[in-house]
Amino acid sequence: MNNEELNRKFGIFEQQIRQIQEQLQAVENAIFEMDIIDSGLGEIEGKTGEEIMAPIGKGIFVKAKLLSEELTVDVGDKHFIKKTIPDTQKLIRDQVENLGKMKNELEKSLDKINGEITQTMLNAEKK
Repeated sequence: MNNEELNRKFGIFEQQIRQIQEQLQAVENAIFEMDIIDSGLGEIEGKTGEEIMAPIGKGIFVKAKLLSEELTVDVGDKHFIKKTIPDTQKLIRDQVENLGKMKNELEKSLDKINGEITQTMLNAEKK
């Protein structure tokens, strides 16, 4: 394998690694956000009738009175269902578990690419 082929192959590896790292970052961000939501739900449980600070945008909150612990949850395709706080927390935890599995698969992909890079380098050194 000549230098041009080797450079092309390493360029492909680099691109694949960057894509996987971006996906990993997105998964980690989603897990972090889900954990925050789960924690926030725990804080409002049992607080019906009390004032809370409700977010209305990034870094913007309004005082609100919690009228009910019944949540309206978007389950996809703009379909909304009513759920209790514990049921919603279970849904969130299930999603975090699935995201964790995705993270593991992405990490395995990175390991595989690193193995291919090592093998390519060893083969190049032999020639």
